[in-house]
Amino acid sequence: MKLTADRIVDAGMTVFAETGYHGFSIRQVADRLHVHAGSLYYHVPNKAALLQLMADRVARQAYDAGTAALAQLPRQESWQARVTAQAVAVRQSIRQHPGGAIMLAGSPKTLSAGALSLMERLLDTLAEAGVPPEHCGTAADTVLSHVTGYVLQEQSEPPATPVTGEDIAAFNQRFPRTFAAAAAHPPDEKFSRSLDLLCAGIATLIP
Repeated sequence: MKLTADRIVDAGMTVFAETGYHGFSIRQVADRLHVHAGSLYYHVPNKAALLQLMADRVARQAYDAGTAALAQLPRQESWQARVTAQAVAVRQSIRQHPGGAIMLAGSPKTLSAGALSLMERLLDTLAEAGVPPEHCGTAADTVLSHVTGYVLQEQSEPPATPVTGEDIAAFNQRFPRTFAAAAAHPPDEKFSRSLDLLCAGIATLIP
């Protein structure tokens, strides 16, 4: 099968899921494709370039998911619902890729068109809602940073040292409010509530 940039990105995503950022290498991607590492350099000059392509794919898929989510909303839906639809779509999309949150978080620094598209559309939504220009950037960045941070926690590795039932019981006695809050809502509902809080805060910026 012909070696293409898309095939290299496919293999890169698979390797990244197994090794994480620090263990990732071009040689491992080449091994996955059963080719010599040198043959990859025609399409991707180095590891950083491949990671950029991978991050852009994750961001573009998240953007497309947001487009589909927005299309399902009623025409006159509130700006809060449109912000939430975009954020939920981003979370659901990047959760499909182990390490997706890490890749999305770094993609704006590489001027990824996919990541910039996510930001631009969210900025449009906030501007149309009446958020003053001097606050739009911070508000949009806060929403996207919240999503990536949330998924980063969801995709984090389990603790190296197992937590026993006795540990949980002891900590529950010491930190009852924290444990009660953690168990109050399932993850999807908790995420939705967190977006409600963000939108409520952004609403105070609208004259």
